[in-house]
Amino acid sequence: MSGTAPRDTLTPIGGTDGRTVYYDEDRETYHTWCDDRAYEPVSTALLMAVSSVLGVEPDDLEALSERLDPDALNALVAHWRGEESRIDGSVSFPFSQCAVTVHADGEIVIDPVRQRPADD
Repeated sequence: MSGTAPRDTLTPIGGTDGRTVYYDEDRETYHTWCDDRAYEPVSTALLMAVSSVLGVEPDDLEALSERLDPDALNALVAHWRGEESRIDGSVSFPFSQCAVTVHADGEIVIDPVRQRPADD
């Protein structure tokens, strides 16, 4: 895990690929961190975390490239985390029925979108 350690308000709920996913009951959001000590693109960490939260295989998710350019996201986060930069930024976007925010410190926040039932 990189950047900030999980807050006391986060409850570990499980994990995937050696990454723990945490739940914030107050905000009803899920959190994980992309490890900056090992090469792992943030796009891969995001896919694995969302699949874990939704309880589906990563291949069953929509293509990330339908929402944004995964290489651009990886490059942006790598720039934010570079030795010369250390920017405190974030980027948010919808992905596979979730609102996702990726923070400069490697934190990934997943907010499952609750869809209204269709009117009959």
